[in-house]
Amino acid sequence: MMNRTHCYWFSSIITIFSFLLIHALASLSLQVCRHDQRDALLEFRDEFPIDASSPSPWNKSNDCCFWEGVTCDDKSGQVILLDLNNTSLNNSLKSNSSLFRLQYLRHLDLNSCHLQGEVPSSLGNLSRLTFLDLSYNSLVGEIPGSIGNLNQLRNLSLGSNGLIGEIPSSVGNFSHLLELKLGYNLLEGEVPASIGNLKELRVMWLGNNSLSGNIPISFANLTKLSYFSITSNYFTSTLPSGMSGFHNLEYFDVSENSFLGPFPKSLFSISSLQQVSLAGNQFTGPLGFSNTSSSSSKLQYLTLARNRFDGPIPESISEFLNLGALYVNDNKLTGPIPRSTSKLVNLEYLCLSNNILEGEIPGFLWRLTALWLSRNFFSSFEKSSQETLIEELNVRSNSFRGPFPHWICKLEGLRLLDLSNNLFNGSIPPCLRTSNLFELNLQKNSFSGTLPDIFTNATELRSFDVSLNQLEGKLPKSLINCKALQLVNVESNKFRDKFPSWLGSLPTLHVLSLRSNEFYGPLYRRHVSNAFQSLKIIDISHNGFTGTLPPYYFFEWREMTPLAEEDDWYMGNVTTYSTFYQSMEMVNKGVDMSFDRIRQDFRAIDFSGNRLYGKIPESIGFLKGLRLLNLSGNAFTSDIPRVLANLTNLEALDLSRNKLSGQIPQELGNLSFLSYMNFSHNLLQGPVPRGTQFQRQKCSSFLDNPGLFGLEDICGETHVPNPTPSQQPEELSESEEQIFNWVAVAIAYGPGVFCGLVIGHIFTSHNQWFTEKFGRRKVRVTTRAR
Repeated sequence: MMNRTHCYWFSSIITIFSFLLIHALASLSLQVCRHDQRDALLEFRDEFPIDASSPSPWNKSNDCCFWEGVTCDDKSGQVILLDLNNTSLNNSLKSNSSLFRLQYLRHLDLNSCHLQGEVPSSLGNLSRLTFLDLSYNSLVGEIPGSIGNLNQLRNLSLGSNGLIGEIPSSVGNFSHLLELKLGYNLLEGEVPASIGNLKELRVMWLGNNSLSGNIPISFANLTKLSYFSITSNYFTSTLPSGMSGFHNLEYFDVSENSFLGPFPKSLFSISSLQQVSLAGNQFTGPLGFSNTSSSSSKLQYLTLARNRFDGPIPESISEFLNLGALYVNDNKLTGPIPRSTSKLVNLEYLCLSNNILEGEIPGFLWRLTALWLSRNFFSSFEKSSQETLIEELNVRSNSFRGPFPHWICKLEGLRLLDLSNNLFNGSIPPCLRTSNLFELNLQKNSFSGTLPDIFTNATELRSFDVSLNQLEGKLPKSLINCKALQLVNVESNKFRDKFPSWLGSLPTLHVLSLRSNEFYGPLYRRHVSNAFQSLKIIDISHNGFTGTLPPYYFFEWREMTPLAEEDDWYMGNVTTYSTFYQSMEMVNKGVDMSFDRIRQDFRAIDFSGNRLYGKIPESIGFLKGLRLLNLSGNAFTSDIPRVLANLTNLEALDLSRNKLSGQIPQELGNLSFLSYMNFSHNLLQGPVPRGTQFQRQKCSSFLDNPGLFGLEDICGETHVPNPTPSQQPEELSESEEQIFNWVAVAIAYGPGVFCGLVIGHIFTSHNQWFTEKFGRRKVRVTTRAR
């Protein structure tokens, strides 16, 4: 019995072992890659040093069919797939690369591999390729014509590189191609007519190049397209007619080109469309959707912004029942918002800004998520009994008047509220909810009274602007709770309070403007923190601040010291649905300017028009990021600090109308960006620095400093040419205007009373002429924003 059991187990073991051996040998015969394929891959590895610490390193001890990113044919052992996307190859693809010995390769993915150099023409030798992706690299040069040899391709992606030249006509050989992605390159010229041969094409992305001309007539052959984008090019003429045959088209984007002609009605007869963008072109005439297939329309997103459409919003817009977002801003639309838009029950985002629309804002729009109607002529709101879901409401620059609309207090989910530049008056109600607000902008109205204490729970608030109103009293201390605040602008009101040094503890406060109010008292108080560590711009000009500033006053203003270079972008915030930009007004280079957007790298200090005295703090020299410094109209004494020469980014310096003495530091002549300076009305003496920037200044920048010399070149005839009859007479700066006023007063007290009376007569009888001669200039720096 025992022997039988042993025999049974022994035979079972033999059977199982034999089965596993046969299976292993079979698998081995299927999976072992060819030596020539392995050697080619190893040579390729040496061309592009793949990280040896990767989970499956490429070496001879492993079957190359199991190397990471490699797939072989089960029967032949030939390499048919190579997928190295997101591998840091950091080299160029050579024309004699061993890669091109992989003749059976069908799928090649080198997406985001840091490839450099040109696309080699040898790539056309891989004639079995059906998938080729070289996108998101740093490839340059032209697309080789030999790429047309890859006539089995289904997918071609060369996007997001630096490719130049024209699209080769040989792309017309890709008769099986499903996806063509060449966007984000530097391609130019016209799209070749041979593109019409790609009758199987589903996706065409040519956006963000420099392509021009017309869309070829052969485009009409591409009826299987579902995705089409040529955004941000230089295409002209009109869109192709007869597009109703594109029954599969879902995404259509021709934005940011120069297309002309009337509204393309035939496009909207395609019932499969889901997203359409015609924005940023030169389409003209009225809107019209008369050919729409409303019953089956799937359109969800439509932008017609930044064109020249005119006339009313058509009632037929209501036929797009699935529409969720509609942008028709920056056109010339007129009339009211049609009542038929109430049928758009899925609409969440509506932007009609910068048109000529008027009348009442319908109450059914309060159910939207975001409503942008700025720069129109709307004059009233309709109340709604429906649930209000709105999170962003922007009605700036319209014709609203009367008291603050109290129904806004009921909008619990409000994130952005912009009522600026209207005719609202009365008080700001204490019921205004700020707990969810990101931005509150009430500037340029006629609000009066005190500012209510509404900021206790405003922990999300990032921008607060009530400038250019008639508010009075003190700033509410509850602003200290707004830990996310980046901008506080209360300029041009009647606030009367001490300097709010407590705002210095806000960790992200970048912009503070108290300009033109009635603030008073010292800026510096012992044992009170002055740590505005994140401050980039401060304007406290034209108030009643007094006292001295200690030498270390600016020491903790770290955001104004040199930083790593910032993006060439603007201060602002991205909410869930839009971007809002911070804005303000201030004097820059002697001119009142209104900044609709503020650059991230802009740093400015304006303490002008107060009663500060003593020495200018030496710690000002640490603020090397400063671009504008205005300390004019105070009573600063002693020498101009030599540390100002450390401010190598400085573009404008105004120290006029103080009591500064000594010499102008010669080192200031080395500040190459300093294009505006004003030292007038001080007690300065000695030579004017010889730097190029000094020699380009107006003579008025040095007036009323009897001890200065070396002004011959600056004040000579070659400095400022005499105005020709076609030129406007140059307006005097604010400092010159004050000189004129001082002289007039002096004359009034001297024997020349008659001259004073004559000047008075001119001022009263010809005040327009007087203003043109002596008034302060005001310039608006505008940048289009939603």
